[in-house]
Amino acid sequence: MTDADVSFVARQTERLMTDVGSLRDDMAVLTSIVLRLDSSMTALLQEMRATHTQIGRMNDRIRKLEDGGQR
Repeated sequence: MTDADVSFVARQTERLMTDVGSLRDDMAVLTSIVLRLDSSMTALLQEMRATHTQIGRMNDRIRKLEDGGQR
């Protein structure tokens, strides 16, 4: 191998290492975003279930009031 070939391979290797480092950083950011969204969706699901339960209880109370008023 000539000095030009070794120099070329060294430059290409350095470029690849830089690209891999950049991809690793991008992957860390995207993973963090996905984990945040996942926890947000879990919290939203819990909130929706609690709201559904609350509305069900209010409907039961209204039904009792309506039934009591008709007697």
